Amino acid sequence: MAVLEHLTSQQAIDLENKYGAHNYHPLPVVLSRGEGVYVWDVEGKKYYDFLSAYSAVNQGHCHPKIVGAMMEQAKTLTLTSRAFYNDMLGRFEEYATSTFGFDKLLPMNTGAEAVETALKICRRWAYQKKGIPENQAQIIVCENNFHGRTTTIISFSNDPVAKEDYGPYTQGFIKIEYDNLVALEKALESNPHAAGFLVEPIQGEAGVYVPSEGYLKKAKALCDKYNVLFIADEVQTGIGRTGKMLAVDHEDVKPDILILGKALSGGAYPVSAVLANDEIMEVITPGSHGSTFGGNPVAAAVGMAALEVIKEEELAENAHELGEVFREELNKFIPTCDLVVKVRGKGLLNAIVINDTEDSSTAWDICMKLKENGLLAKPTHGNIIRFAPPLVMNHEQLLDCVSIIIKTLRAFRK
Repeated sequence: MAVLEHLTSQQAIDLENKYGAHNYHPLPVVLSRGEGVYVWDVEGKKYYDFLSAYSAVNQGHCHPKIVGAMMEQAKTLTLTSRAFYNDMLGRFEEYATSTFGFDKLLPMNTGAEAVETALKICRRWAYQKKGIPENQAQIIVCENNFHGRTTTIISFSNDPVAKEDYGPYTQGFIKIEYDNLVALEKALESNPHAAGFLVEPIQGEAGVYVPSEGYLKKAKALCDKYNVLFIADEVQTGIGRTGKMLAVDHEDVKPDILILGKALSGGAYPVSAVLANDEIMEVITPGSHGSTFGGNPVAAAVGMAALEVIKEEELAENAHELGEVFREELNKFIPTCDLVVKVRGKGLLNAIVINDTEDSSTAWDICMKLKENGLLAKPTHGNIIRFAPPLVMNHEQLLDCVSIIIKTLRAFRK
């Protein structure tokens, strides 16, 4: 088969089903092109993208500045490993640390890698700085979390699909209820070997659960009280998605460790990072952690361009404004329809809760109808649909999408 031979949607799906591992269950749409808020399938049908590659494409598909930075750097130098310096990484580190207000950045590639890196930094800090006995550090996490799918991360997941048959699991984690300060303080008070609290400012994969107002600020204060590191996983919620540069910015919280990924790449090339101040990051020494591709010149160029686009185009501000409109319009509709229970979210990270059980196919079936009507979204559970369009969307486009969503829900029949 020639590399550029045209495939129909069914041919492309059949190829993946035959030759690829079945670790995803995609919506049956085969995309071949993207620009801004739109994507096109191989037959040429145009759709609004309302998932943004799980918030990796906040800056829109194929943003010319980000793609240009990637192509220009790729023609010059792509990879040196960290055995040598390159002339792009330091620039990226300086730009990102000044953007987010930290002393140091440790570059990685994927979100899960960045989470693993943060866990290692936290444990090493616990032994070298806090004085916790070796191999006894505990990290507090939240139920219904999603931080990736590595063996260590799924060890503290309560999602059976992600976890079952992958044991034995990594020890050293305490699970508490999300958005429960009493549970957090109890865990901190009763565990003198607690080293860190790893939390998503909004639980995205769990169904866009927004915590109570003040939860993050009070959780940070508790961590400070017990000398425990507050670790914010902003892989999905960061880089403008929730209407601020970071979701923790809504409560003026400064994490001890910040985890970034997804939109740090603009959807163009894998880029992730962990940021912390010197007193924490200095526990990382030569040979104690690394990645062949982490901090490569292309990633550095892409990361800088991705952050510049968010700032220059005021995409966080746009996300805030359009998110208010989105929830307002859907809240007008919900009382007229017994199919939808509620809409929730911040900025342009939102979800609707369908009036059905979690083991139902209703949300999937609605997404199939949305696809027919020109909008792509994906369920997070059997009764929740997440909506997260690129932040470059304008007001007219958003209202068009709201119209598609409402029209689809009105016409839907189980």
